[in-house]
Amino acid sequence: MEKSAYKIHIIGAGISGLIAAQILENHGYCPVIIEASNSVGGRVKTDVVNDYNLDHGFQVLLTSYPAAQKYLNYDALELQQFLPGATIFKNGKSQTIGDPLRSLSLLLPTLFSSVGTFSDKIKILQLNAFLKKKTLTDIFKTEEKSTLNYLQNFGFSKDMIQTFFKPFFSGIFLEPNLETSSRMFEFVYKMFGDGLAVLPKNGIQAIPNQLKNNLKTTRFQFDTSVKEVKNNLIILQDGSEIKTHFTIIATEASHLVSNLKNQETTWKSCDTLYFESKTRNIQKPIIGLIADEKALINNIFYHTSIETSAKAKQELLSVTIVKEHDLSEEKLVKKVTEDLKTYCNIFDIKFLKRYRINMALPKLTNLQYEISSTETKLTSAIFLAGDILLNGSLNAAMISGERAALGVIQTLEDGLIVDELTSEYS
Repeated sequence: MEKSAYKIHIIGAGISGLIAAQILENHGYCPVIIEASNSVGGRVKTDVVNDYNLDHGFQVLLTSYPAAQKYLNYDALELQQFLPGATIFKNGKSQTIGDPLRSLSLLLPTLFSSVGTFSDKIKILQLNAFLKKKTLTDIFKTEEKSTLNYLQNFGFSKDMIQTFFKPFFSGIFLEPNLETSSRMFEFVYKMFGDGLAVLPKNGIQAIPNQLKNNLKTTRFQFDTSVKEVKNNLIILQDGSEIKTHFTIIATEASHLVSNLKNQETTWKSCDTLYFESKTRNIQKPIIGLIADEKALINNIFYHTSIETSAKAKQELLSVTIVKEHDLSEEKLVKKVTEDLKTYCNIFDIKFLKRYRINMALPKLTNLQYEISSTETKLTSAIFLAGDILLNGSLNAAMISGERAALGVIQTLEDGLIVDELTSEYS
């Protein structure tokens, strides 16, 4: 049976699904991606609203992600760099800190900032050196504790944790108390230290768009919702059925496979609100952190501080909220507007759009960096992919997609069930 004749279906056109398709294509197969929405990207999407690129949540790409280096063409993405630091808003004042070794403009403001003690600044250098030497394999073998406990054990002061680490990493982990595994902290911190935080000129969806455009023989079936997946059968929400040799589920699988019904992933949620502003009070391409505990808002960023393909005439401001709340959109916009005035001295803004992202990041324990292709195998014909298998990152999404596809390929090459499939579909 020709490789191209095998029916291999991938459910979900997010990063994992697209990488899985690429690996299958590289080995001569022609998969079909079934996607519930009308475009690729999954959680990595961008809308154009009023001539602004609005990402679904504030997202960045870390250039040091090994899998991203392997699968993305950075030059073609026209990546725009963030400064390696942050402007911190506290008690009605702001100050900027960062890594002066990587951006000289941050040297004086960091030296003269009141954020953290002198001891804290020494410990930052020690943490940088420690994680520079630590391998990714070692990071994910280290005993897990909460990030908060990790920072406390490292010796950082309460003020340093509250003023910098909490708002910065809460915006990444999408939870306000730094309960996230220390493995994730070390991994993300190392990735920030080894590379740059960037955004494509066309918004974050340029990443899955590039992966889609790399595919040559993959077929897409958009606006198609799957109800159930069985060994050689996919049942759609409209009741129609698709016969298949293999299925890679590159999305939440618990509601699709009967024996996973009680293993649903818990998800972290967040809100991102976009505003139009005539001016910006952070001139450089750097994130703003709100360190006041009473504030609802966590971090802000002026997307027009970096080069963008959008043709907007004013400034674009995003605001991220990770704390739980039960506010209606109207009351949320009002509260955020008040917080921006109170804590950031930001006035005269116009609300554009709110994104409530209920499934922003998986809430995971026992985080892993790697997974073998055999570990992605659920049944003889069903494989799993997605960052939920490893850790909540773009890097993990890519690795898991690659491994699931290799699992399918290995099964075929081993000839374990080829005869049975060939006779059934001949």
